[in-house]
Amino acid sequence: MLPTEYIEVALPVPIQGTFTYHVPEDMRRNLTIGSRVVVTFGRRRNFYTGIVAAYQPVAPTEYEVKDIVHVPDTAPVLRHPQLKLWEWVAEYYLCSLGDILRAALPPGLKIESDTKFELNPDFEADPDTRVSDREVAVVELLTSQGRLSAREIEKATGFTNIAKLMTTMSTRGSVILSETISERFRPKTEKFVRIAYPRFDSEAAAVAFAKVKGAPKQEQMLLSLIHLSDFNMRDREVKEVTPAALVETSKTSSATIKALVDKGIVERYSREISRFKYAGTPTGLPTLSEAQQTAANAIHKTFIEKATVLLHGVSSSGKTEVYAHIIDRALREGKQVLYLVPEIALTTQLTQRLQAMFGERVVVYHSKFSNNERVELWLRLLHTSEPLVVVGTRAAVFLPFATLGLVVVDEEHDTSFKQFDPAPRYNARDTAMVLARLHGAKTLLGSATPSVETYYKALTGKFGLVTLSERYGNSEPPAISIVDLANARRQKQVHGSFAAETIGAIRRTVEGGNQAIVFHNRRGFAPMARCTKCQYIPKCKYCDVSLTYHRRADALICHYCGTQYPMPDVCPACKEPAIEIVGYGTERVEDEVEEIFPDAKILRMDTDTTRRKTAHQRIIDDFSGHAADILVGTQMVTKGLDFDRVATVAVVNADSIVHMPDFRSAERAFNLFTQLRGRAGRRADVAGRMLLQVADVNHPIIPMVARGDYRAFYDHEIAEREAFNYPPFARLIYITLKHRDEFKLDLLAGAYAGRLRELFGNRVAGPAKPPISKIQNLFLRRIMLKVELNASMSKIKEILRDLQRALQHPDAFPSNPAYTHRDFLALEIHYDVDPT
Repeated sequence: MLPTEYIEVALPVPIQGTFTYHVPEDMRRNLTIGSRVVVTFGRRRNFYTGIVAAYQPVAPTEYEVKDIVHVPDTAPVLRHPQLKLWEWVAEYYLCSLGDILRAALPPGLKIESDTKFELNPDFEADPDTRVSDREVAVVELLTSQGRLSAREIEKATGFTNIAKLMTTMSTRGSVILSETISERFRPKTEKFVRIAYPRFDSEAAAVAFAKVKGAPKQEQMLLSLIHLSDFNMRDREVKEVTPAALVETSKTSSATIKALVDKGIVERYSREISRFKYAGTPTGLPTLSEAQQTAANAIHKTFIEKATVLLHGVSSSGKTEVYAHIIDRALREGKQVLYLVPEIALTTQLTQRLQAMFGERVVVYHSKFSNNERVELWLRLLHTSEPLVVVGTRAAVFLPFATLGLVVVDEEHDTSFKQFDPAPRYNARDTAMVLARLHGAKTLLGSATPSVETYYKALTGKFGLVTLSERYGNSEPPAISIVDLANARRQKQVHGSFAAETIGAIRRTVEGGNQAIVFHNRRGFAPMARCTKCQYIPKCKYCDVSLTYHRRADALICHYCGTQYPMPDVCPACKEPAIEIVGYGTERVEDEVEEIFPDAKILRMDTDTTRRKTAHQRIIDDFSGHAADILVGTQMVTKGLDFDRVATVAVVNADSIVHMPDFRSAERAFNLFTQLRGRAGRRADVAGRMLLQVADVNHPIIPMVARGDYRAFYDHEIAEREAFNYPPFARLIYITLKHRDEFKLDLLAGAYAGRLRELFGNRVAGPAKPPISKIQNLFLRRIMLKVELNASMSKIKEILRDLQRALQHPDAFPSNPAYTHRDFLALEIHYDVDPT
């Protein structure tokens, strides 16, 4: 029973704090912290799904408190450690609980607020007002069918721009709006048929067969049902039979089932089933090599003293097999395991390998799953403590684990673990370590190229460190060839985007029956279009970025807001028919590969080819099964995938990666090239080679990549970080300010940075224009705050929030006519802690 009649509710809105609601007496019985509640919020009184975050013993006196509307569940949907994790993420990453609720809770658990339209019974039409034919059609539809949503009206009438029409009718008063609430989760059910008799003994069988005498199809179906059910007349535990299986076995039809149902011999029923099934038979754990077994023993030993251990294993050393043995111990101890991977593409191949070891105890969670699939797994974890392995991307850290004993973060260095937009801008690797601590669990980080911060913590003793330096099967590491593109161009040995040396290597690979991967980190056909006469470059009108040409869509597309523009036939600036496409995307690289190797079978793997739920799996399965010789792709092809016939990996343009304007660009480039190298030669009988096409062969990391020398790279990088006081020696917070008026934004950003300097001194840098200074019609400025590692994030958050509120006060700028506090109210401020 609820100990108080008032509660604090977290709502999925980007507003700081929780909101107080009153709980009617008849709703208090099943309500507790972590429960879902449906409440109204805002002027329109829309319905929102909230989470009870705390009890409120005292009623607020400054405002009238609303009642909650509905309690959908008899038990909470959040566990206590989850709510504690939410609170930590909100404090550390400078966001609201509502931001986390929106990201963490599956959409299927968020009860919708559905706007319905119905005729206004009190409306009297003005005889002088013209009513369109579209309005008449909507009135007739609502007259016959009652309340309908805008989508239902659009579908029934076939009208476009239905929102504008309904807004007009609502303003005129001919229709009124009403809100209804609806659950979005639907359990999956399957239909079955069974004998209708409570006890199917010989007497009941005689009665049943008497009823079908003279009906051979019904008699045959009854015999088939008895056979499929495995009836033995003594045991009522029988196999379930689907209508499809019964029809197929008896060679009859569904009409025959209906006839048996009508005679009371057979009954239909439905049962809730799981959406997650594993049809195979587990084969058990793989046998570890001596080096792998040594690493596994060292991890278990280090876990005695350290909560977090880094496994630094070279590519193809068999880290996954080591993880499996660590996981097996956790499962045998009755614990649950979270296995985080950076990309959805990795879950496909990894899940198959783990299911072969652990069977149905392996489940998957990522954003390509349907709402119902995500909710089903959420509820399964909420209502059970059974030992499971959950393989997932970053959102899986928010699942309601009951007995979490181990967290594995594979490819821990990967920037995909960081959420960029929208808030919460959290790093799933770091959040997973906090999750493990809340459960008293252990964390195992793994990578061939650990992040500089992680390796620093391992070397300084904060984390344990285990090294696996031997490739599985003693295979030789792939050779690395640095292809000097500038020199190749001078010697006219470049065909399109490929040097002759690269073409020759790929050709020998394909002709030898092996496979090649071609990496290019830019999707689309060409990164921009340009006029050859006046050098005009089409840009997005909403974003400060050139448009990418996609040939299959025959359109220019903005990769930031998604807006499409037709490819112009003539230049909009000089009116000359001189538009050309410039540069290479994966589409164009794919076309070149097809032209150079006409007999090879080619696949492409990027965001454009993997939009469908099963697209990742199809491409990976096809390439693994050697249905293609060459795979062209973006970063998706670099991360932990295991293809046993890949002999050659080619990087089309390394310069675009090493020269990014960011202090982490060298680290990203080294990690990426090393991971790519690891895709080749993963079996002892396949000699691997990576070709790195680069014009700036003198860049400092190029020789380190060529030697595969991670420690040399780390030593070089950590010295620069220490010299310039960058992570891991300081903590960074990027503060991004957004406004629709660029002139006012510059003034406001300058004023904001000035106030920050009064508080933080020379720890503040900026404001400055970021590389992309306009996105979705909002201009951007960035301020960097560099603070000491021991600084209190809660205190920093408090200072930043107080400053934001102060600048929105009417007295903030009494003598400045250029801007007022109202301009600050229109200013969006985003915080990114530990940017990657």
